[in-house]
Amino acid sequence: MAAVDDDAVDLVVTSPPYPMIEMWDEQFAAQSDTVVAALDDTDGARAFEAMHELLDEVWSEVKRVLTPGGVAAVIVGDATRSLGDHFRVYQNHARVIEAFESLGFDPLPEVLWRKPTNSAAKFMGSGMVPPNAYVTLEHEYVLLFRNGQAGRSFEPGETRRYESAYFWEERNRWFSDVWTDVRGARQARNEDRDAASARLGGSDGDVDAARASDAVRAAADRDRTAAYPFEIPYRLICMYSLYGDTVLDPFLGTGTTTLAAMVAGRNSIGYELDADVLSELDERVGRVRDRSRRVVEDRLAAHRAFVEAQRAEGTVFEYEAEHYDFPVRTRQEREIKFRVVDAVEETDGGYRVQYEPI
Repeated sequence: MAAVDDDAVDLVVTSPPYPMIEMWDEQFAAQSDTVVAALDDTDGARAFEAMHELLDEVWSEVKRVLTPGGVAAVIVGDATRSLGDHFRVYQNHARVIEAFESLGFDPLPEVLWRKPTNSAAKFMGSGMVPPNAYVTLEHEYVLLFRNGQAGRSFEPGETRRYESAYFWEERNRWFSDVWTDVRGARQARNEDRDAASARLGGSDGDVDAARASDAVRAAADRDRTAAYPFEIPYRLICMYSLYGDTVLDPFLGTGTTTLAAMVAGRNSIGYELDADVLSELDERVGRVRDRSRRVVEDRLAAHRAFVEAQRAEGTVFEYEAEHYDFPVRTRQEREIKFRVVDAVEETDGGYRVQYEPI
């Protein structure tokens, strides 16, 4: 990511290809002969490590470009797999934690995302008789790391920070260590008439060599859509950045993090090797104006409903929002100010987004 300056990014939100998930084998193998040899030898441990060594190169760049005190959020799941006659779990989350710690990041409390599932089968292996069945994996990890030992510092009362506040009831839900309420797209905010930019990077090499077959890629896209709904990056961006900050996704895919950054009034930078997958972003950006307004209106409506329910239970609100006709629970919420996307224009290598207050 040589085009990105040192310390130029305020937040990283990404979900890399998961090592030892079979749909990603071809992409890892295209970049590493060691991966090819390990898979051919059915040596799962060696393949797992070789795949993570490729991810380590990206994490090293994340360290370089992320501002001191900035947060990196990595959404990753573990893998279960049989190679030859050997079945085991490959703990991707543990290996990613090890990689970030080795680079000098401090791990922060992580989130378990408990994904909704329609599967009736809650085990693998021997069925109804012990002892050789295995539990299924129905969660993923939102791993959080701080770049260094101290958080970012701001001037006391900095307007941009307080306008970026979230509601008290959102805080209570978002900062839980288990998320069970994320099922699809929703929510947003943005910057006055200021602009946010999205810069996109791609591969200069042979993309086809790193691309899975059409059928495998289609399955991968469906899985990524299910595993990375808009709400995940949007929530993380609201939690760990301010209006006008810059968000990086080094594994951009179909651009969900960039879309979330647009809706949330942040600048963004993204990289993606697969040009076919990235091409879907143009169509999604075309709908971002409507999504932005819908997401902000949903948040405002949800807060009004919260106020009504709390008052019915006898709660007295001590503070009034400065920009809206409703009260808030805490002093820190008083200056909260939402923005919606007003216009989007394509630029050389990205997009420029204009906002208006709502």
